[in-house]
Amino acid sequence: MFGYVRYDMPYLFVKDLNLYRAVYCGLCKGIGKACGQRARLALTYDVAFLSAILHNIAGIDFEIEKQGCFEHWVKKQFIAKVDPLTEELGAVNTALAYFKLSDDIRDGGRGKFKRLFLKKGFKRAREKYPDLVAILDDYMAEQQAAEVKGASPDSAAEPSAQMMKRLTDRLLRDKATEATGGMFWYLGKWIYLIDALDDYDKDAAKKQFNPFFESYGAADRATLMAEHGEEVRFLFDTLFYGMREQLAGVVFPFNRDLVDNVILRGIPSETERVLAGKPKGKEKLNLNGAI
Repeated sequence: MFGYVRYDMPYLFVKDLNLYRAVYCGLCKGIGKACGQRARLALTYDVAFLSAILHNIAGIDFEIEKQGCFEHWVKKQFIAKVDPLTEELGAVNTALAYFKLSDDIRDGGRGKFKRLFLKKGFKRAREKYPDLVAILDDYMAEQQAAEVKGASPDSAAEPSAQMMKRLTDRLLRDKATEATGGMFWYLGKWIYLIDALDDYDKDAAKKQFNPFFESYGAADRATLMAEHGEEVRFLFDTLFYGMREQLAGVVFPFNRDLVDNVILRGIPSETERVLAGKPKGKEKLNLNGAI
């Protein structure tokens, strides 16, 4: 996951922002408990949202209390207590970060020091949750096999879609349904393709694999959108339609306002940003009350 799963701040209720902050901090502590303190530096917004939505579907209510934190040590924050699902997601966060750095290094990019920094945490994740890391191992192998010359965006994104479905099926256990599997399948495909479109110019310049370049061969992203923008937009519209339809069939035991904000507003907003070629905002979650 690459930092694209975000809430839409202007339409986010204060109660849901407070919940998100508590879940975010709880995941940070869950990472530390599952994989060690160094691994907490790889905390992502994407997995924090995954924690919020999976806890809701599973019917596991968050227990939130004021706790101390190594980053905000002066004033205690409202933090979701770590439970078994949070620890599992902490391991997933660490493994995803490790594999993402490995992929960047394989493509000739930087990240060797960061990956070395996460090596011990990744080892702990593999030892403690071998089945979860095995899903990600399979995904990496399948993704490399799918990224071949001439691959279409749809086929190249299939491993990411399958990984998200398998991963969430495993984390939800008996709460997994056809609707949850379908929703996360579409989400996984969207994450892969929105990242590919966002990185189009960088990949084209470095001659790295990009499914949109393989299909259209445009010299740069602006040319791609000028010549094939309707086709690209239709692809993302189709993914959002599928995600929305599957979401309608998911049962949420608790309030679903945060989930709806992210999926029904945040994802379309982020899609429009990338389609328009605007840079990604460096969002910072301020635990003292502002974004």
